[in-house]
Amino acid sequence: MTNPTQPEPPALAAATAMFVEVLVVGIGTLTAAMLLFIALMGPATTTKLAPIADSSLAAGVGLAAAYALGILIDRAADTILTPQRRRLRTRHFPAHNTYAQARLHLSDYPALAARADYARSRMRICRGWLLNTMALTLTADLAMLRYSFPHRPLILCATTLLGAMIAFGFYRAWHSLTDTGYRKLAEQTTPAASPLIPGQPQPGAVPT
Repeated sequence: MTNPTQPEPPALAAATAMFVEVLVVGIGTLTAAMLLFIALMGPATTTKLAPIADSSLAAGVGLAAAYALGILIDRAADTILTPQRRRLRTRHFPAHNTYAQARLHLSDYPALAARADYARSRMRICRGWLLNTMALTLTADLAMLRYSFPHRPLILCATTLLGAMIAFGFYRAWHSLTDTGYRKLAEQTTPAASPLIPGQPQPGAVPT
């Protein structure tokens, strides 16, 4: 049964959180797309088109495009990382049915479910920005190749190295969050013990 003392989170708040999450990922993807456009068009054309970016219409179109691209990059990142995600899941859940039952059981405890949703939100942002970072690094390098400025080779090397390090950091964060999420879900929904609901002593538990 659902614990009456822990109310369900508002549907509007959950929808807003999802919108922001997708938008955070999509803004990075849109930025990479704009850098690619700059690299393809070159300095002269970019300078002529720059005033358009200051218009309200461009801002609205950019926001819509960022949201749509966020959905696209999230699905792409999930598809790419699915084999690794499944390997992590099998460490704690030998079968998909076991995992599905654990998710269903956790939904009976809104406090724990909310924490799991927050962890999954961070995981999705990390996997989306893993692809974003690689795309931004590549497009930034391409854009810089179209411009002449001092120490360009050094800046190109530094940008590429920094991008690779950040991308690896996002991958490690995604890996850690995913593995930890599966482990906690397995611990909280094991048949041998009921989930530890915050603020409520469990039978036989020793207070700390």
